[in-house]
Amino acid sequence: MSRLLQPPGLVAYGQTSSTTTATGTSGATETTTTTTESTGTVTDFTPGQMMVLRTEAGEPMRYKFSKTVTYMTPDGRVIEASKIRKDSKVRVHYIKQGDDMLVDKVIVTDRD
Repeated sequence: MSRLLQPPGLVAYGQTSSTTTATGTSGATETTTTTTESTGTVTDFTPGQMMVLRTEAGEPMRYKFSKTVTYMTPDGRVIEASKIRKDSKVRVHYIKQGDDMLVDKVIVTDRD
């Protein structure tokens, strides 16, 4: 499902899926996971740490990396982080955790 995501002051287009798990009242456990994909152009990148993308709205979006990140080509081939450069066009798959967006997959859609 596609929908418009709107973090405070920012607009980005992405694809979202959510999972919610709840346990009985005595064990009150609730788990909510939201995964989202977003596209943009890399403006800043530190492998294994963070990435900043310029989105379609022109606003920069800052992403942190989860413990394991996979870098891929559009056809699913795994590549090294060194293949990601400033001005690369990418799609990121991330999980929203608190105020952080934790990336677990970066797909290079076009390399200039």
